[in-house]
Amino acid sequence: MLPTAQPLAHPATSLPADYLDRILDFLTSIGLPVRETPFDKPGFLPGLLIEKGELLLDRARLLYPGDVLHEAGHIAVTVAAERPLLGANITENHPEKEGEELAVLLWTYAACRHLDIPPVVVFHPEGYKGQSEWLINIFTNGQYMGLPLLVWMGMTTTEGFPTMTRWLRE
Repeated sequence: MLPTAQPLAHPATSLPADYLDRILDFLTSIGLPVRETPFDKPGFLPGLLIEKGELLLDRARLLYPGDVLHEAGHIAVTVAAERPLLGANITENHPEKEGEELAVLLWTYAACRHLDIPPVVVFHPEGYKGQSEWLINIFTNGQYMGLPLLVWMGMTTTEGFPTMTRWLRE
């Protein structure tokens, strides 16, 4: 039986500012394109937009630094040849991408572990349809739903997770 969910230690909005810089440095290091630029177009999340496979970030409009990592995960689990075609709402007109959400959630958790960032940075209370605490609890307790997808994508192994063998899908 899993332990009862404990309240989150702090709201995502009070987290140290350096988490965003750490996330951006990480994304650059793995070859995932991020461009900081102001924009007026509505994004799926405030301050974030995916355009032609590139993650656009408007720092002034961004509400949660972990949202950057989650949106980057959508780009990362997409086949390399298809990344330049990604834009706006990734799943709009591409219902097959909805199934990748489990892989994105787990990719994001692995990135948190790699960066030594608390999972609440990504799985903040204002997101995930009220399921952020549940996601944190199942992942920290080693219940890795979505792991078969990441293994199938060639990004990790069942035995080695949360260590990734590659951060971007080929």
